[in-house]
Amino acid sequence: MSWKIGFTKKASKQVARLPQKQRDFLELLLIDIQVNGPVRTDWSNYSKLGPGEHHCHLSYRYVACWKVINDQIHIIEVYYAGTREGAPY
Repeated sequence: MSWKIGFTKKASKQVARLPQKQRDFLELLLIDIQVNGPVRTDWSNYSKLGPGEHHCHLSYRYVACWKVINDQIHIIEVYYAGTREGAPY
């Protein structure tokens, strides 16, 4: 069963402001999450933030953060996509 991915309103705006290269990288990451789930230890810049929360650096400067909303019906929400200086961790 594939995972459904949503965005907070703030994250949607942040994604639109990302440089194209980072948006492409984020798209690849989200496809992988959708198919294989939220824990992406096979990505070199991934780490777990806490129970149900994860993040991955898209490049040296940019990061994406997501959390599991419902583990039973496979829902994930991206709540941050932007610079690592402003990341909520």
